[in-house]
Amino acid sequence: MKGHYLLIALIVLSLISLFIGVKEVSIKGVINLEYDELRILLLSRIPRLLSIIVAGMGISISGLIMQSITQNKFVSPTTAGTIDSAKLGILVSLIAYSNSSTIIKMLISFVFALGGSFLFLGILKKVKHRGAVIIPLVGIMLGSVVDSITTFFAYRNDMIQNITAWLQGDFSMIIKGRYELLYVTIPFVILAFLYANRFTLAGMGEDISTNLGLNYNRIVGIGLVIVSIISASVVITVGRIPFLGLIIPNIISIYRGDNLNTNIVPTILMGSSFLLFCDILGRLIIYPYEIPISLTVGVLGSIIFLYLLFRGNR
Repeated sequence: MKGHYLLIALIVLSLISLFIGVKEVSIKGVINLEYDELRILLLSRIPRLLSIIVAGMGISISGLIMQSITQNKFVSPTTAGTIDSAKLGILVSLIAYSNSSTIIKMLISFVFALGGSFLFLGILKKVKHRGAVIIPLVGIMLGSVVDSITTFFAYRNDMIQNITAWLQGDFSMIIKGRYELLYVTIPFVILAFLYANRFTLAGMGEDISTNLGLNYNRIVGIGLVIVSIISASVVITVGRIPFLGLIIPNIISIYRGDNLNTNIVPTILMGSSFLLFCDILGRLIIYPYEIPISLTVGVLGSIIFLYLLFRGNR
């Protein structure tokens, strides 16, 4: 899958996104510097577009790293307990540090997400039969246990509605001043670029990568830190977005192989384009109302996931 086609798709979808909404914004009005239209563009449409691109980029890269580290194509932050652990971290921050800033809540969520990711890998080391389906099932079961703990304490503290609303994937409330936390993910995406070849070596297994002179545990740790901080920032800012980190790396690897170094840019472009397409679709289906992006991504993502599952090794 050639990168320039994905770049063109991202540019086209970005332009469409800027001019879709309840409040009409036209190219003519922007050119003529109409105050109301420029204000809507700068305060709402552009922040929303940037948040979608950054979130799509971060989640897709996280899935790519997780799949490389675990040597399994069906692992992502949503199927490895990372997102569920981040959710528990958000609940803890809301209960214990309710008056703290968003960055503090993100750091607490990051710590829990990182702990959940290491716990997942620790459990995998105890699993003898690592089939293609067994590993993600382990992650899903771990995530279910963590989610149950979160739900229990949310009920006990009468915060079930708070945590549900917080994690509902939705970009409709994104405006200037409420999305900038996502920029935290950009340095970690750059770090993923720098460590891409090492993540590819780590994907060959601990024995082979160690024989090649790689510090396997350190590289895995760096990979999990990248995944956890990206997951925490996205969950805190826009909520939970399913399937994205699972299907995008798989689609790219079908066309480009498993070299993480050459797959990062196409993964970024396709992840952002797919998320942007789902957002546009959600805004158009019941216009002028809007469907949460977690629903549109969930429906389309599940269809693509089932196709990949039945496709097998073909």
